[in-house]
Amino acid sequence: MSDALLARATDLDAADPLAPFRARFVPTSAVSYLDGNSLGRPLRSTAELIDDFVRGQWGGRLIRGWTDGWLDWPLTLGDRLGAVALGAAAGQTVVADSTTVLLYKLARAAVDARPDRRKVVLDTDNFPTDRYVLEGIAAERGLTLVWIETDPVTGVHPEQVAAAVDSDTALVLFSHVAYRSGWLADVPEINRIAHAAGALTLWDLCHSVGSVPIRLDEWGVDLAVGCSYKYLNGGPGAPAFAYLRRELQGELRQPIQGWMGHRAAFEMGPGYEAAPGARALLSGTPPILAMVPMHANLDMLAEAGIEAVRAKSLLLTDFVLDLADEWLAPLGVEVVSPREPRRRGGHVTLRRAGFEQLLEPLWDSGVIPDYRRPDGLRIGPAPLSTSFTEVYRGLAVLRDLAGKQP
Repeated sequence: MSDALLARATDLDAADPLAPFRARFVPTSAVSYLDGNSLGRPLRSTAELIDDFVRGQWGGRLIRGWTDGWLDWPLTLGDRLGAVALGAAAGQTVVADSTTVLLYKLARAAVDARPDRRKVVLDTDNFPTDRYVLEGIAAERGLTLVWIETDPVTGVHPEQVAAAVDSDTALVLFSHVAYRSGWLADVPEINRIAHAAGALTLWDLCHSVGSVPIRLDEWGVDLAVGCSYKYLNGGPGAPAFAYLRRELQGELRQPIQGWMGHRAAFEMGPGYEAAPGARALLSGTPPILAMVPMHANLDMLAEAGIEAVRAKSLLLTDFVLDLADEWLAPLGVEVVSPREPRRRGGHVTLRRAGFEQLLEPLWDSGVIPDYRRPDGLRIGPAPLSTSFTEVYRGLAVLRDLAGKQP
């Protein structure tokens, strides 16, 4: 069967319309990099862009670069990201800060905009930052957190949201793709339920942006945040992004009032006056150098097309499931991700007691997955940089090591 699976991987690679994009990435010494859902690989053009920026724009123009266009990057890159990956019309997305900081800004603005409502709904298996930030805001504002108990194998369901929200709910916060299992939430239906109760919705897009088609405007999303270092290949600590629906601009006021979010930043006058539109989400000086990779990555994603990326992502994760069923299930490994394609994001989580002890041997063998407690290995092939043969090689090593583990 292994030969048949290898032949299938070879055939899938030969038929892959996105295969040429793999040559655009910096070569890696890894046998199989399966952690694109945590940190994407760098593009060759990213190195060239950074070198050109340092020598030409920064070194050549010096402080004049701010008036050459740097000051507008948070909005121009935000609009580009919105068009390429978010389904968001211009003027609603900014690139800035970290996911945590932007999550705080948006969540705090949302609950302050609903002062007569005292509840925030979230789920118990969301990413820690999301839970921690809302715990802090609840303590600051005297709010009640309403916890939806979610199965780590799946994620939040519309029926659970309907049972949790009421006329006292100010905000609901969930992840589009669950970080642990890869569960793909029903965003439009959950939005409909929340809005019917008069609540605002905030979505974490970290594990879906650049991998799964997103239609923020069409779905009626109020607020969203996400990072750019996973499927967008922005690099370690790359800046995050925030989306604020146009109809809410002017109503919601984010709490970190810095000079870059001021109506006239360089007047430096007394008192804070928020800038119009999404620019009001900015606080401090934009991380310009860290934004450089986004130019190349968004160009590549636009060329490939998010629908083609999603189609390959599903083929890759289908192949992971087939390899897991054939090789790993007999070794006691359990798949804890959705098997239904429409409910699966871009990664598959495998679980078996003792997997943590396999991390170092896997890395020593050149196979790099991700680990999440308890006992979960996340297999996250990135469609633009990962081949089917690479997935085959990585899971073959995992099979061999798991078979030797007592």
